[in-house]
Amino acid sequence: DCSVQILKYGNYPNFDQAKYLLSLGEGTFFWNSLTITGVIEARGRALAEITAPDFQKIIKEDISETATGHMNKGLFVAHGFDEGGDPDSDQGAHDQMWFAARDLLFGKDAYPIPEVPDNIGRPVEEEDKWPIPMEYAGIVDFLMNVLMIEVRAECFFQFSMNIAACEDLFKDRREDALLAAEMVRRIRQDEAVHVAYLNLIVSELRAFTFKTETGEILGSDFIDSHWNKMVKWHGEDIHHEFKDQRIEILEDTLKNHGNADSVIKGFHQLAS
Repeated sequence: DCSVQILKYGNYPNFDQAKYLLSLGEGTFFWNSLTITGVIEARGRALAEITAPDFQKIIKEDISETATGHMNKGLFVAHGFDEGGDPDSDQGAHDQMWFAARDLLFGKDAYPIPEVPDNIGRPVEEEDKWPIPMEYAGIVDFLMNVLMIEVRAECFFQFSMNIAACEDLFKDRREDALLAAEMVRRIRQDEAVHVAYLNLIVSELRAFTFKTETGEILGSDFIDSHWNKMVKWHGEDIHHEFKDQRIEILEDTLKNHGNADSVIKGFHQLAS
């Protein structure tokens, strides 16, 4: 299952909290989220440069007619160009679309550009054990990370569209806000294709029989445990880390209001 239902927590701040903050004139948090999303999308251009090892060498079944067998036949290139652009085209990609949506909502240069995390994927840990060579394990781990990042993004797509389309917000630029919502909807439509092919590859890998130095092993026997770790990290661990950081920043920002204690309390009362 690669739907948003596998995420234990939704977006933070939630819709009601975000609406509350924006009604107070506090838009930095949303500007930052849109900007960071655009920068990370631009980094996704690197997918177009990836060449996966030949999985047929370690898989018993014929993979020629599978998505796994087509990783190096345009899937990564198409994904990378969607995210960060085709260098031979003047058409904008998702990164520019996120920045455009942001500027439609707030205006250009409304807030400073925030610091962007170096990595938003689950890091490799010492207890991660793979029965297949690392050049293959690294690709499988990478694909699962990208898939979970896309699932988390789906949660943010809906959140962003709801915020932009809300009639109580951005009242002085409703047409631009609705265009921003439409921009995100179009990004979301592209991303659904990314989720579908990544979901298919990981699902195929579960079903294949892998040839190892000690014999044969079913993909699900080792992929499932890694997938569970991936879901927990992206769906729980990173949420708590980001939430704690955001609470600290938001409370510090809200202290600038005259009735700070009441405003901060009002924000927390809207928590899911």
